Amino acid sequence: MKILHLRKQLLAFFMPGFLIGVLYVNLLAKKYVAEPGIFSEYFLDQFQTVKIVAEEYVWYLLRLRVLPFLVLLALSMTKMRRIGAVLFLVWTGMSAGILISTSVLSMGIRGSFLCIAGILPQFLLYIPAYLVLLWYCWSYPQTQWNRQKTVFVLTALAVGILLEIYVNPVLMRAFLSTL
Repeated sequence: MKILHLRKQLLAFFMPGFLIGVLYVNLLAKKYVAEPGIFSEYFLDQFQTVKIVAEEYVWYLLRLRVLPFLVLLALSMTKMRRIGAVLFLVWTGMSAGILISTSVLSMGIRGSFLCIAGILPQFLLYIPAYLVLLWYCWSYPQTQWNRQKTVFVLTALAVGILLEIYVNPVLMRAFLSTL
């Protein structure tokens, strides 16, 4: 029951952020969505032919995926842990709202499927890793950080990054070939 209650509390911060992201794209940034961007036919065609160099891509992904985690981890060791969790959830919600709204405005329903293809399979590991840390931030001092959490989070992030390097580009190319 505690996890269900916690899930509702976390969603209470993620969903308003998501709504803000959707409203931002639809009300304030519509002009920028109309410009060519990552959802343009040209960019999507270029993605299908580009060769991803894993040795370079891994550094980009470490910065993109691990840096926010380390910031949240650092905040989890301070009295700002709950505020950090709230800010992270609102920021993540806004980012998701902006991404999905932009893709749907640019490509229609195909854009939402492109977003799903873009986050699979790595986000199946990133989300639980971040949720463990958010759970800790939210439920401290009742919950203590331990070795099992550390091993799980590090393993999930590492396997997620490997999937994003080697599996996701293959899935994306396969999906893009259907468009």
